[in-house]
Amino acid sequence: MHSVKNSITAVALRLFAFLFWFTVAAAAKPAPRSTDLTNIFAPESTPAKSIFDLSLFVLSITGIIFVVVCSLLVYAVLKFRGKPSDAGREPAQVYGSTQIELAWTVIPVLIVVVLFLATARVIHAVQDAPKPATALEVTVIGHQFWWEFRYPKLGIVTANELHIPVSDPAHPTPTFLKLLSADTDHSFWVPQLGGKTDLIPNRVNEMWMDPHRPGVFLGQCAQYCGVQHAKMLLRVSVDTPEDFDAWVRAQQQPTHDDEKVIAGRRVFETTACINCHTISGTAGNGRFGPDLTHLMSRQTIASGAAENTTAKLRLWIRNPDAIKPGSLMPAMSLSDPDVDALVSYLETLR
Repeated sequence: MHSVKNSITAVALRLFAFLFWFTVAAAAKPAPRSTDLTNIFAPESTPAKSIFDLSLFVLSITGIIFVVVCSLLVYAVLKFRGKPSDAGREPAQVYGSTQIELAWTVIPVLIVVVLFLATARVIHAVQDAPKPATALEVTVIGHQFWWEFRYPKLGIVTANELHIPVSDPAHPTPTFLKLLSADTDHSFWVPQLGGKTDLIPNRVNEMWMDPHRPGVFLGQCAQYCGVQHAKMLLRVSVDTPEDFDAWVRAQQQPTHDDEKVIAGRRVFETTACINCHTISGTAGNGRFGPDLTHLMSRQTIASGAAENTTAKLRLWIRNPDAIKPGSLMPAMSLSDPDVDALVSYLETLR
């Protein structure tokens, strides 16, 4: 019996220590750095901060419940443990106590009501937030297995890397996203900027975020959508107002013909590339793959699966499965000269 008591005490202490250090780690927000990996404990926008605060509140309530229940359990085990003198005797039978019955009925009901009201308050604040006139509007379309971003008022179409301005509390510039799906269910999730919101075929969902600092924030699809769901990544570049304006101007510029890479453009326009991709000023007007008009302004290709370098771009064209097995990008089976010419042309698309 002594060993049982020690085991129960040890387990209770370990669980309590885990809960304590987990809460401390959650509350200790690290200094912001743009190179940080995704950190759910470092919210950088109002919706994410609201969700984070709610999670800590719920964790605190459930932690208190855990400590109380474990304490009562340990007390009961120690107080009413079996003794050699009790062998063969039936313990005293205690029947209903009105006070105890009321306590373990009313207290759980109150706890559930408090958690419900706190959660409903956050949901209302996030989902029903008014859209100011200064808000940026972006349409997000989920594809297997990449993201399309459209800026209707700016005439910009890009992919996988979302650029938005930082939102200064003195001059708020939140970004409101309209979420659509081109095929199956997806889920847009950038942990430091907001909660998960699903993209469902034939349905329009919405979310918003107002980043408090510039930087690059990582996210991905959070709903299984097929073979390459795990590599349906996305990057949100939060720019200063000046940098965002410069990015907008660059994206609005048309492509410039370069006589040195005319052979590569001809490869693009005379192969199946034009069936899936768009490049302004060319015959390519496809919608199944990302718009490539400003391909080289992006840091990654294949929805974040590889860096946007010459070597990776050549490999992606020649054998997409080497980077993203099961992707819907077909191997083009081009000759080496055609691949070289096409890559040279794509590298001019800035």
